[in-house]
Amino acid sequence: MEIQSIKNRFGLIGNSPALNFALQVAIQVAGTDLTVLISGESGAGKEAFSQIIHALSGRKHNPFIAVNCGAIPEGTIDSELFGHEKGSFTGAVDFRKGYFETVSGGTIFLDEIGEMPLGTQARLLRVLEAGEYIRVGSSKVQKTDVRVIAATNKDLRELTEKGKFREDLYYRLSTVPIRVPSLRDRKEDIPLLFRKFAVDFAERYKTAPVQLDEEAKNLLINYAWPGNVRELKNIAEQISVLSEDKQVTATALRRFLPEQGNRLPMVVPSNGTSSNGSHDFANEREILYKLFFDMKKDVTELKKMFLEIVQNPSIAASQHSGFINDLKELKPAENFQSSALTNTAQPVVLHNNNHEDIHHHEEVEESLNIMDKEKELIVKALKKHRGKRKDAASDLGISERTLYRKLKEYDIAE
Repeated sequence: MEIQSIKNRFGLIGNSPALNFALQVAIQVAGTDLTVLISGESGAGKEAFSQIIHALSGRKHNPFIAVNCGAIPEGTIDSELFGHEKGSFTGAVDFRKGYFETVSGGTIFLDEIGEMPLGTQARLLRVLEAGEYIRVGSSKVQKTDVRVIAATNKDLRELTEKGKFREDLYYRLSTVPIRVPSLRDRKEDIPLLFRKFAVDFAERYKTAPVQLDEEAKNLLINYAWPGNVRELKNIAEQISVLSEDKQVTATALRRFLPEQGNRLPMVVPSNGTSSNGSHDFANEREILYKLFFDMKKDVTELKKMFLEIVQNPSIAASQHSGFINDLKELKPAENFQSSALTNTAQPVVLHNNNHEDIHHHEEVEESLNIMDKEKELIVKALKKHRGKRKDAASDLGISERTLYRKLKEYDIAE
């Protein structure tokens, strides 16, 4: 079947190679009963691909149901998928059929499969391997004939390494993987999508469709689109409703695009990347670890330099003149007395009562307790910004809410 006719039938817009390849794989696998794993960022259109696969399959006249695994509480997801017997748990006042029973013969789309609890994953694996399941509270094995299409916006391989997703289920689901490209990976499709959305909203609100000038188009194309197609559609609707001028300039467009604020530089480990192209830190403490280790190196270098100055002031001072000039710029708040180092005309002399040369020095190991350092940084930031939490939190690179929690945790008086 021709790809363009499929796009027209299901409302897919775009001609990027990545989109066409994903669609071609979906068309080829549709006629089989193979399990399909659709991956891609949130808002990229994964559910549309599941509908295409079902509509082009031999099950197209049978039921299709989409289940968001992340939206069902852990305590009830087994009942939703596999059903339960009367009295099997508190609140089970009657017998209930699950989706794998009601959709038998059709297709079930399990969105956000990475959010599925491990116990439910074991039950799902049984369905995929043998077409069997057991209702909650029952011991009788039931049969089902359901095709499973799963989708995720997470890296399931990484979840398996962390023990949060079953490895055997991962390989069973990914018989045929389909990667739906993000909007920033198909930039050539952004103007087409915007034009389609603008026309649709113009018809809905009975107004003329908005149009972008060239500068506005470039701005739209180069925006990161973290929300993908869903975000682009929302922006198009806002502009269609709120823009007074139907010829939208880049200046006018910027009012509708969220600000992409400055972000802290991220330290990327050397052992590969995650699904987003970089390793995300679990929390702000991991960033602080890196900061503290770098600080320790700087302190060690400073001790060595100081010792050189003590042993041979005239030579050492000239060698480190650049660094000494930097010390002059230090603020008093840093509580570092640099006058002894910067006064090269009067070198520092340490009096030794035993009149012995200094041949060695002893490094005193400073505290590297992460909580102590974190508390110290928070106190410094609050002093620097005169108790203003918002400014202090911004300087620390954490949210104001996180700062408030840490003030309570460390019992810091403001």
